[in-house]
Amino acid sequence: MTNRTDGPAALIAAGRKGSRPGPRRAGEGGWTPWLYLAPALVVLGGLLVYPIYQLGLISFLEYTQAQVSGGEPTTFKGFGNYAELFGDSQFWQVLLATVVFAAACVLATLAVGCALAVLLTRVRAVPRLALMLAALGAWATPAITGSTVWVFLFDPDYGPVNRLLGLGDFSWTYGRYSAFTLVLLEVVWCSFPFVMVTVYAGIKAIPGEVLEAASLDGASQWRIWRSVTAPMLRPILLVVTIQSIIWDFKVFTQIYVMTNGGGIAGQNLVLNVYAYQKAFASSQYSLGSAIGVVMLLILLAVTLGYLRLIRRRGEEL
Repeated sequence: MTNRTDGPAALIAAGRKGSRPGPRRAGEGGWTPWLYLAPALVVLGGLLVYPIYQLGLISFLEYTQAQVSGGEPTTFKGFGNYAELFGDSQFWQVLLATVVFAAACVLATLAVGCALAVLLTRVRAVPRLALMLAALGAWATPAITGSTVWVFLFDPDYGPVNRLLGLGDFSWTYGRYSAFTLVLLEVVWCSFPFVMVTVYAGIKAIPGEVLEAASLDGASQWRIWRSVTAPMLRPILLVVTIQSIIWDFKVFTQIYVMTNGGGIAGQNLVLNVYAYQKAFASSQYSLGSAIGVVMLLILLAVTLGYLRLIRRRGEEL
């Protein structure tokens, strides 16, 4: 039995010291892990490398409907498309809106998912099963179907939500912030099950003795989560955070369906919808490709920076 004077921090430190691997011998492992990963890498390479190459290539060309139809020759513009894109004030407005909207979606998804994961550990089998089935049902619902249902629920004329809240004929999709809020709720609704299930599995893998010792030390539930559970779930939280950032930064279907293509006068545009409008509505495929390359570089920078930060913190502990 653990001494009550040992706090959660001491337990975590002792666990890290006991589980730290010894020095690795030269040549240990070698190429064996890469051999196991080779089939998946080949498939991913075939699915990703060539499309990314084509995306980057078109972003350096003058590629409009005339070139698609073969009526005019394709000309090389170099960084001309990027200069035109960065010189457009609308691009920077859409980029800022995308970053803020994605950050709000990620934070809300993590908060709801983690809270429900903790709740799953504290309810009985029947409520836990019901909550899991309901969450997985939301997760399995196609984005276009879920978006259409949410638009109906908040419809100013026939939607039940306005009636329950007494909002009358208030239109959620008319105002910029109310439309973004409505889309955020739908994104969180279809995204939190992934976080909930993943974090719940991680919590169940934590030794019960560690949580019991923290509780005996007098730690509150919030302190146990902050000082014991969350640090031990750091690898899992890293995965769900990066996955949420990637999903929410490139949201397309929810915005396009629920705001009818980006809202009134483009007030609810995000980068993915903005790229679609440039490429297919305006037939400026080169500008649409340039936006896609910018999105790819931003997501790569965020992912690599976050991984480096987590690795640095792990080496300091």
